[in-house]
Amino acid sequence: MEIARRAASCACGTVRCEVVGAPIVTAVCYCSDCQRGGREIEALPGAAKVLDDDGGASYLTFRDDRFRCVSGAEKLVAYRLNDRAPTRRMVASCCNSGMFVKFEPGFWVSTYRMRFGGDLPPIEMRNQTRDRRAGTAIPTDAPSFARFPLRLFAKLLGARVAMLIGR
Repeated sequence: MEIARRAASCACGTVRCEVVGAPIVTAVCYCSDCQRGGREIEALPGAAKVLDDDGGASYLTFRDDRFRCVSGAEKLVAYRLNDRAPTRRMVASCCNSGMFVKFEPGFWVSTYRMRFGGDLPPIEMRNQTRDRRAGTAIPTDAPSFARFPLRLFAKLLGARVAMLIGR
């Protein structure tokens, strides 16, 4: 059985990333950091959109060992909300496209859903909805959680165990 591969690219096509297999989770995050980081990326000159219309950041999250940059890695620039932030938002400097988010010391990469083409897996959950923009309705396509739900941590833990045992 062949393992599914997906390609993500910046708006101009210079930076390309590849993921292998199914994501750990497909989610939209409304936390204040994801919204602020997304707005900062979108404010860059000529930047491609990274936030959904309701202000959420839509991600496909993969294990580190299932993600790689296949071209243009030298164009990636890390943005942090502050000097001590554990999260780097990686942006393709060629066209200011937000590509992915890397949380340290995590073992996963959250890729911006908008960087992929084709059929994508459905959204599984909407997190931190208590921080969403006022006056926006929460879509009903997936369960919504005011905070980060236990099922998200269970999925991350399951992925970590699978990595450790080589699956």
